[in-house]
Amino acid sequence: MKKNILFTGLIALLCLTSCNTKKEEKAEEAGKYTVTNAAVIDTSFTKEYVSQIKSIRDIEIRTQEKGFLQNIYVEEGQYVNAGQLLFRIMPKMYEAELLKAQAEAKGAAIELLNAKTLANKNVISKSEQAIAQAKLEQANSEVAIAKLHLSFTEIRAPFAGTIDRIPKKLGSLVEEGELLTTLSDNSKMYAYFNVSEPEYLEYQSNIKGRGDSHVSLLLANNELFKYKGKIEVVESEFDSETGNIAFRANFPNTDKLLKNGETGKVLMTVPVKNALVIPQKVTYEVQDKIYVFVVDKNNVVKSREITITGEIPDLYVVKSGITATDKILLEGVQKVKDDDTIKYDYEKPETVIAHLKLKAE
Repeated sequence: MKKNILFTGLIALLCLTSCNTKKEEKAEEAGKYTVTNAAVIDTSFTKEYVSQIKSIRDIEIRTQEKGFLQNIYVEEGQYVNAGQLLFRIMPKMYEAELLKAQAEAKGAAIELLNAKTLANKNVISKSEQAIAQAKLEQANSEVAIAKLHLSFTEIRAPFAGTIDRIPKKLGSLVEEGELLTTLSDNSKMYAYFNVSEPEYLEYQSNIKGRGDSHVSLLLANNELFKYKGKIEVVESEFDSETGNIAFRANFPNTDKLLKNGETGKVLMTVPVKNALVIPQKVTYEVQDKIYVFVVDKNNVVKSREITITGEIPDLYVVKSGITATDKILLEGVQKVKDDDTIKYDYEKPETVIAHLKLKAE
């Protein structure tokens, strides 16, 4: 009986020892993670720039004469051709001034004719004839001015485009220089966006390596504009407050979808040589700052802030914060904390990139 009890106790002790050993092995396995390095590759990424969309021509149509708004020939939002009549200011007063100037010019012409006749007969001097000639020229200039004022009562489109809001109504008294509407030529559109000084220097100095100058436009509804644009102009100076310089991209607008004053994002492809890239899944964010866990030579994890210069599907292009030799935590980003000592397996960055499944574990 005692032998049976002793044998049973031995079995229980062996089972207990075995279970404890398995638990320790599992615990040890649970504390083991995978680390890797940043990869150095030649690549390109798409960078977004907030842009302001402008018509290639957008002007205010204003009155050049004071008077009552007699006719409005267009509707708000209407497309008009160059030279098309838009508004008329009541012309009666200017017509009367023209008739008066023409009558005075006719009288001056008669006076000059009489002066020539008398001068030929030596009744008056040649200087008196010259004075009569000057009076006629002055009268003719008054006629030209009166015609110009009368022409200002008809407001025509200086170019083809779309009429904006018309704040004045028929019969309104308008002053000289008062706004009647705005005319926009939306056949092509400009997208202005700001680029930092380092990006500008890279763009200008790396002509061969910067890739295609064509860009895309992401609209406010997160839909891509169907036509590609082209960077054409860089402004001449930097903004002293922001340190940025404005670029301009030209987009065709065949469907007239784009309007003056819209916003969007210009998407530019930026080629990068020897770019330092890491999987997005190795990072985490705290108050809009991005961090990774770096494993030091003593297997201790330390959080480190990094700066991202671009984004590729599944990858970040790193500007600063780590080097290609730093070991970074690949799996378990959400499980460890600063100063934890871990065990790890190393995986080459090329292998990691080839098997990326996003999101940190």
